[in-house]
Amino acid sequence: MSLMIKGQLVDDWLESEQEAGEFVRKDSVFRNWVTADGSAGPSGEGGFAAEPGRYHLYVSYACPWAHRTLIFRKLKGLEDVISYSVVHPDMGPEGWKFDDSFADATADDLYGQDFMHQLYTRADANYEGIVTVPVLWDKQRQTIVNNESAEIIRMLNSAFNAHARHPELDFFPQDLRSDIETINEPIYETLNNGVYRCGFATTQAAYEEAFDALFETLDMIEARLDKQRYLTGARITEADWRLFPTLVRFDAVYYSHFKCNQRRIEDYPNLSNYLRELYQWPGVAETVFMHHIKRHYYWSHDSINPTRIVPKGPALDFNRPHDRERLPRED
Repeated sequence: MSLMIKGQLVDDWLESEQEAGEFVRKDSVFRNWVTADGSAGPSGEGGFAAEPGRYHLYVSYACPWAHRTLIFRKLKGLEDVISYSVVHPDMGPEGWKFDDSFADATADDLYGQDFMHQLYTRADANYEGIVTVPVLWDKQRQTIVNNESAEIIRMLNSAFNAHARHPELDFFPQDLRSDIETINEPIYETLNNGVYRCGFATTQAAYEEAFDALFETLDMIEARLDKQRYLTGARITEADWRLFPTLVRFDAVYYSHFKCNQRRIEDYPNLSNYLRELYQWPGVAETVFMHHIKRHYYWSHDSINPTRIVPKGPALDFNRPHDRERLPRED
């Protein structure tokens, strides 16, 4: 992620820290909604109707937040409805860039721009703020609809049902919404974002506080998954797909690079089997690009890894059998 201040781009990782050495993530700025008919969304914003071919995702295969949107695009069967472009995994002084010389990265398929920040200023010439992925872009109005992954996946879950191959799938069902919101909050604070709070802490106290909270949450999830198949019970939901991108990156990156080294996911019997079930869900493995994931973290964060050496390991086999069939599943 990069920061623009009065037209100047600077690295934003350390700019996101408080004096106590704690990493604090800045909020997303573009918060409009696509709805089935263009009416107002949950935030009161509307006017963006769900239409095939109108919207485009800008993503990084390395970024867990962007990964969420690719999972929902795949699961809902929106591949022919929403196109996407993939940034290069290396993040330099100007932030996310487009360069298709790295395997599976693409050019900017819409405008041929070199950097993501150029798309932000295309949407708002006066924009001064963080430049993140994912971005949901409206080709018709040539602007950013939304750059908050938690909101984009809810749009993909329901707004495009008239055009989706799998409109019957609902990962935010009405009867489980309270349970989903309840489990989402601590997992986001202490785990999804908690790994970053460990990795970018600049004081021992801030690091240890984040570290302890992270593993308390992993222990809580491990115990929960001993009694039920998914986070909210027998049905797989948004909560599971929000957790998956963090889990799939954990042993390869967060354990060592972000010093989250009390235990690996592989050391948790229930979590490791659960991770493999989700990875083996039809279409999901196609959204995981470990060469982008490892390259981005180990190369881009030179304050943590100044040599930029990308480790060859660990050997990970997410296709191994899992034991989750021992618990009931409700489709």
